[in-house]
Amino acid sequence: MKVPEVEKSIGIEVYATCSRGIGGTIRKVLNDFIVEEVLVDGSKASADEGTKGVSSRALGASSTKSRHLLCVLVKRNWDTLIAVRNLAKELGIDTGQVQFAGIKDAKAVTAQHITVEGVTAEDMQKVRVKDIEVNPVGYVPNKLSAFYLLGNNFHITIRNIDQPESAIRKSIDETVEKLNAAGGIPNFFGHQRFGTTRAITHRVGKAIIKANLQEAALIFLAEPSPYEHPSSRQARKQLQDTQDFKRALREFPRQLRYERAMLEYLALKPDDYAGAFRRLPKKLRELFVQAYQSYLFNRFLSRRIENETPLDRADVGDCVVNVERSGLPSIMMYRIVSEAVNMEVNDKIKAGRMRLAIPLVGFKQRPMMGTQGEIEKQILEAEGVSKEDFKVTAMPEVAEKGKLRTAATPINEFSVEETSPSQAGNVARVAFMLHRGSYATVLLREIMKPVDVVSQGF
Repeated sequence: MKVPEVEKSIGIEVYATCSRGIGGTIRKVLNDFIVEEVLVDGSKASADEGTKGVSSRALGASSTKSRHLLCVLVKRNWDTLIAVRNLAKELGIDTGQVQFAGIKDAKAVTAQHITVEGVTAEDMQKVRVKDIEVNPVGYVPNKLSAFYLLGNNFHITIRNIDQPESAIRKSIDETVEKLNAAGGIPNFFGHQRFGTTRAITHRVGKAIIKANLQEAALIFLAEPSPYEHPSSRQARKQLQDTQDFKRALREFPRQLRYERAMLEYLALKPDDYAGAFRRLPKKLRELFVQAYQSYLFNRFLSRRIENETPLDRADVGDCVVNVERSGLPSIMMYRIVSEAVNMEVNDKIKAGRMRLAIPLVGFKQRPMMGTQGEIEKQILEAEGVSKEDFKVTAMPEVAEKGKLRTAATPINEFSVEETSPSQAGNVARVAFMLHRGSYATVLLREIMKPVDVVSQGF
């Protein structure tokens, strides 16, 4: 099965299933992609008009005022970081006072929890930002973090399917059945980690860790993409040709907020690329380096699948992690598989008590051994990077120590909610839950087998 070049460019080089796929398009309409956050205590954020909010018991929220106000943020077609920035501006507070558990899809309707430090429910009810709704739940003693996040419920509509309804349902069921039999979906980092219309974040990250900040800045600012708006493409091409930051500041579209923030700085200090990057939110700067970690992980995982090495069985030299009662992997509780414990470990994997894990490269992350270790060594050598590069000497505040990530993730509560006819091709609606850090688009690409991931909504 041929993988689109856009996916190969982000390290996703294989499919885990050999079905033809149903084709179709996602995100045709904004409501076609709905994401609703689930916390570890079972609280769910809702995007439904009549039930926006969560149980008042979420994280022990109460009506007694305290430092952090827990809310549900419902946004439509907003990048999470930009939505938070605009919310903070409306409240007259620092962006750092707004905390969230996970970044959600931009081209979607999403509902998630946030905590806001130092404001009241009455303050929050005065907020007015287009296509953003914030519903206070109650006060909690601690700020929100990824620690509290279990995962996300997804409700996805796939349109323009050129197959009969009966064939659609059969194909989806067979694909999901094969994935479940293999231990779940390969835990690739999905398209939105890198940017589908401009898949450049990992390349920016690589240039940063190699201390090539000028190269990193020019990739981010000046590299055009055939998939973006013509005005953006033209402005980037002009900057690529001239490297005239003052002119670029006049010509870059207003909606390119992050680029303009860097250009404002470079127009005054054209040689201080580190200073220009520091005009961006720290979370975004971290995302560049993390995107390159993600790219390497995708390549490691692709090679393992390509070599037909199972994701639901550990070999000697592999790393495995424990699974908590919630179903989440405990990445701090790991072991390297030896010959002596190989059978015991694989029994635990089969019972769902352990999972195979692969490293996210960092300066403190130990490499694997055995076949997986050889895969990592070969790819790092080909990339010309080492784990020491992740100390990021040019920008130490975004250094990455490294950690582990499971090779596969389970598909929870999957259902085909509906298949129906349409003038523009048949429609399928599916629902499922994935644990935190896993991407719906990775499952959807197995179901759909897209030919053109950009025009098909990825």
